[in-house]
Amino acid sequence: MRIASIALAVFLLPVALDAQDRQVLHGPGEVSGLPFSMAVRVGNMLYLSGQIGNKPGTRELADTGVAGQTRQALENIKTVLASAGSSLDRTVKCTVFLADIKDYAAMNAVYATFFPKDPPARSTVAGSGLALGARVEIECMAVTS
Repeated sequence: MRIASIALAVFLLPVALDAQDRQVLHGPGEVSGLPFSMAVRVGNMLYLSGQIGNKPGTRELADTGVAGQTRQALENIKTVLASAGSSLDRTVKCTVFLADIKDYAAMNAVYATFFPKDPPARSTVAGSGLALGARVEIECMAVTS
Protein backbone atom coordinates (compact mmCIF):
# COMPACT_ATOMS: atom_id res chain seq x y z
CA MET A 1 0.00 0.00 0.00
CA ARG A 2 2.88 2.37 0.82
CA ILE A 3 4.37 1.91 -2.68
CA ALA A 4 0.99 2.72 -4.23
CA SER A 5 0.78 5.91 -2.12
CA ILE A 6 4.26 6.99 -3.20
CA ALA A 7 3.47 6.26 -6.85
CA LEU A 8 0.25 8.27 -6.60
CA ALA A 9 2.10 11.18 -4.96
CA VAL A 10 4.76 11.19 -7.69
CA PHE A 11 2.04 11.08 -10.34
CA LEU A 12 0.07 13.92 -8.76
CA LEU A 13 3.06 16.15 -7.94
CA PRO A 14 3.15 17.84 -11.39
CA VAL A 15 -0.61 18.46 -11.13
CA ALA A 16 -0.13 20.11 -7.73
CA LEU A 17 2.68 22.29 -9.07
CA ASP A 18 0.60 23.32 -12.09
CA ALA A 19 -2.23 24.22 -9.77
CA GLN A 20 -0.17 26.79 -7.84
CA ASP A 21 -1.81 30.16 -7.72
CA ARG A 22 -0.81 32.41 -10.58
CA GLN A 23 -1.47 35.96 -9.50
CA VAL A 24 -1.22 38.87 -11.92
CA LEU A 25 -0.01 41.94 -10.05
CA HIS A 26 -0.83 45.55 -10.78
CA GLY A 27 0.83 48.38 -8.97
CA PRO A 28 1.89 51.99 -8.78
CA GLY A 29 3.33 53.49 -11.93
CA GLU A 30 1.76 50.90 -14.21
CA VAL A 31 0.91 52.19 -17.67
CA SER A 32 -2.59 51.09 -18.62
CA GLY A 33 -3.54 49.60 -21.96
CA LEU A 34 -0.39 47.54 -22.51
CA PRO A 35 -0.67 43.87 -23.54
CA PHE A 36 1.37 42.48 -20.63
CA SER A 37 1.28 42.37 -16.84
CA MET A 38 3.60 44.39 -14.63
CA ALA A 39 4.44 41.24 -12.67
CA VAL A 40 3.17 37.74 -12.06
CA ARG A 41 3.55 35.81 -8.81
CA VAL A 42 3.68 32.01 -8.81
CA GLY A 43 4.28 30.56 -5.38
CA ASN A 44 6.99 32.69 -3.78
CA MET A 45 8.50 33.76 -7.11
CA LEU A 46 7.91 37.10 -8.81
CA TYR A 47 8.42 37.48 -12.54
CA LEU A 48 8.65 41.13 -13.56
CA SER A 49 8.09 42.41 -17.06
CA GLY A 50 10.92 44.42 -18.52
CA GLN A 51 11.13 47.99 -17.28
CA ILE A 52 12.43 50.88 -19.32
CA GLY A 53 13.37 54.26 -17.87
CA ASN A 54 9.94 55.82 -18.26
CA LYS A 55 8.37 58.20 -15.79
CA PRO A 56 5.95 56.10 -13.71
CA GLY A 57 2.46 55.95 -15.21
CA THR A 58 3.54 57.50 -18.52
CA ARG A 59 5.09 56.48 -21.81
CA GLU A 60 7.64 59.29 -21.51
CA LEU A 61 11.30 58.46 -20.91
CA ALA A 62 12.70 60.12 -17.82
CA ASP A 63 16.08 60.79 -19.44
CA THR A 64 17.72 60.61 -22.84
CA GLY A 65 20.94 58.91 -21.72
CA VAL A 66 21.55 55.31 -20.74
CA ALA A 67 22.70 56.18 -17.20
CA GLY A 68 19.53 58.12 -16.39
CA GLN A 69 17.32 55.53 -18.05
CA THR A 70 19.05 52.72 -16.15
CA ARG A 71 18.53 54.57 -12.87
CA GLN A 72 14.83 55.15 -13.64
CA ALA A 73 14.30 51.55 -14.84
CA LEU A 74 15.78 50.23 -11.58
CA GLU A 75 13.69 52.68 -9.52
CA ASN A 76 10.63 51.37 -11.40
CA ILE A 77 11.69 47.79 -10.60
CA LYS A 78 12.23 48.73 -6.95
CA THR A 79 8.67 50.12 -6.81
CA VAL A 80 7.15 47.02 -8.42
CA LEU A 81 9.06 44.74 -6.05
CA ALA A 82 7.99 46.74 -2.99
CA SER A 83 4.34 46.70 -4.04
CA ALA A 84 4.58 42.90 -4.41
CA GLY A 85 6.22 42.36 -1.00
CA SER A 86 9.80 41.97 -2.17
CA SER A 87 12.90 44.10 -2.68
CA LEU A 88 16.06 44.45 -4.71
CA ASP A 89 18.02 42.35 -2.23
CA ARG A 90 15.62 39.45 -2.88
CA THR A 91 16.21 39.61 -6.63
CA VAL A 92 17.74 36.41 -7.99
CA LYS A 93 18.10 37.09 -11.74
CA CYS A 94 18.05 40.09 -14.07
CA THR A 95 18.32 40.38 -17.81
CA VAL A 96 19.48 43.70 -19.25
CA PHE A 97 18.68 44.63 -22.84
CA LEU A 98 20.70 47.45 -24.39
CA ALA A 99 19.96 49.27 -27.62
CA ASP A 100 23.74 49.56 -28.11
CA ILE A 101 26.40 47.40 -26.46
CA LYS A 102 28.62 50.50 -26.30
CA ASP A 103 26.38 51.60 -23.40
CA TYR A 104 27.45 48.60 -21.30
CA ALA A 105 29.92 50.43 -19.05
CA ALA A 106 27.58 53.36 -18.33
CA MET A 107 24.67 51.01 -17.59
CA ASN A 108 26.84 48.77 -15.44
CA ALA A 109 28.11 51.68 -13.33
CA VAL A 110 24.54 52.65 -12.37
CA TYR A 111 23.35 49.03 -12.04
CA ALA A 112 26.12 48.29 -9.52
CA THR A 113 24.87 51.04 -7.19
CA PHE A 114 21.49 49.29 -6.90
CA PHE A 115 23.09 45.91 -6.12
CA PRO A 116 26.18 46.81 -4.04
CA LYS A 117 26.40 43.45 -2.21
CA ASP A 118 25.73 39.93 -3.50
CA PRO A 119 24.17 41.01 -6.81
CA PRO A 120 21.72 38.72 -8.60
CA ALA A 121 22.71 36.57 -11.56
CA ARG A 122 22.56 38.64 -14.74
CA SER A 123 22.68 38.46 -18.51
CA THR A 124 23.16 41.45 -20.80
CA VAL A 125 22.35 41.51 -24.50
CA ALA A 126 22.18 44.22 -27.13
CA GLY A 127 19.56 44.50 -29.83
CA SER A 128 18.47 46.82 -32.58
CA GLY A 129 15.79 48.73 -30.71
CA LEU A 130 13.68 48.92 -27.56
CA ALA A 131 10.19 50.26 -26.80
CA LEU A 132 9.79 54.04 -27.02
CA GLY A 133 13.36 54.40 -28.27
CA ALA A 134 14.72 53.45 -24.84
CA ARG A 135 18.45 52.81 -24.41
CA VAL A 136 17.95 50.07 -21.77
CA GLU A 137 15.30 47.62 -20.54
CA ILE A 138 15.68 45.44 -17.46
CA GLU A 139 13.63 42.45 -16.36
CA CYS A 140 14.02 40.64 -13.06
CA MET A 141 12.91 37.65 -11.03
CA ALA A 142 12.73 37.83 -7.25
CA VAL A 143 11.46 35.87 -4.28
CA THR A 144 8.84 37.06 -1.83
CA SER A 145 8.57 36.30 1.85
